[in-house]
Order: sequence, then C-alpha cells, then structure tokens
Amino acid sequence: MYDQIDAAISRYVSFTAAELEIFHSLLEYKKVPRKTVMLREGEKCDFEAFVVSGCIRKYYIDANGFEVILQFALEDAWVSDVSFSIFETKPSQLYIETLEDCEFLMFTSEAKEALFAKAPKFERAFRILLMRNMAVTQNRLFNTIAKTATEKYLEFIAQYPTIPQRVAQHHIASYLGISAEFLSKIRTRLARK
Repeated sequence: MYDQIDAAISRYVSFTAAELEIFHSLLEYKKVPRKTVMLREGEKCDFEAFVVSGCIRKYYIDANGFEVILQFALEDAWVSDVSFSIFETKPSQLYIETLEDCEFLMFTSEAKEALFAKAPKFERAFRILLMRNMAVTQNRLFNTIAKTATEKYLEFIAQYPTIPQRVAQHHIASYLGISAEFLSKIRTRLARK
C-alpha cells in the first residue's frame, strides 16, 4: 500500500526502512467519493493528502461568483492548503473537491511535526517538495500573464495529457482563465491544423 508514496518521497531523500515505518505509522488511508468537498472556504485545513488514485481540484470563488481552479491534483501529487491553513493557521480561502472517486494517504499537521521529530530527514524531503510546488506556482503565474490562451492550453495538455478525458471542459477553461466557449474555439482551431 505504501510503495507509491515511498517512491514519490524517496525521489529527493533516501530513507531507511525504520524511517519509512515511522512515516507509514502516521499516515491515514482514506477513500473519498467523487464530488466530495474536502475543504471549504472559511474552514481550517489540517491535512496534507497524497493522491494514490483519482483527480482533485483546488479552487476559490471570485468576487463575481465564478470558480477559479488553481490546481488539479492527480496520482502522485500532494493536495492541501498550505498557504493559510497549515502554516498560518488561518481559515482557508479555498475549496478542495474530488472530481473522481479518490484514494489518499493523509496526515495532519500534528502528525507531520511528530514525523519531523522522529525522523528528521523528512523535513528536508518536505522542504524540497514545497520548493518544487513554489516553482510550479511561479511558472503558472508567469504563463497566466505572459502567454496566449492557445499557448497556455498546449502547455496544459503537455503537462496533463489525461485531464481532457477525466474532467469537464469548463474546469479546464477555469484553470486556464478563459471561458469554456473560447476554449472550444481553441480546440476546434487546433484540430483543423
């Protein structure tokens, strides 16, 4: 059950069997049905979840009432609201919702602190994960500002080739910051080429 998460976390730091056993003891396995909102705006997020299987979206609702998707999390990704809830202990501004039936390995911030105390090398691994997440976020911000809608769509498809088969087109449009109608025009134009 832990092979997938062990491979993901060991990409950055090597762990002993004893260290991995400590890690496993603090994880909670959870099956979550499709269309479950795991976090709502105003709630405190006290979990970090590794996606074993499924697809999740992280989004907020803007001043006009539109959903703006910030992240799709697929297999081998992590999902949480680290910016406000985990580190700042403030209510979340985000929603986290399953788009498919999902399986997770999860832990609380308290369990994570216990992990760092018992197996300090994990602190380095999670710091590297956080830095990689920051790099992805910075790249996404750059693309949002500097690239055309077509360029954003092509890069999105290269990064997430299975997403169009897994989520509704309006979710992809929301992630790209364009309307579903405009996305449809882009896809039609690209199909003609």
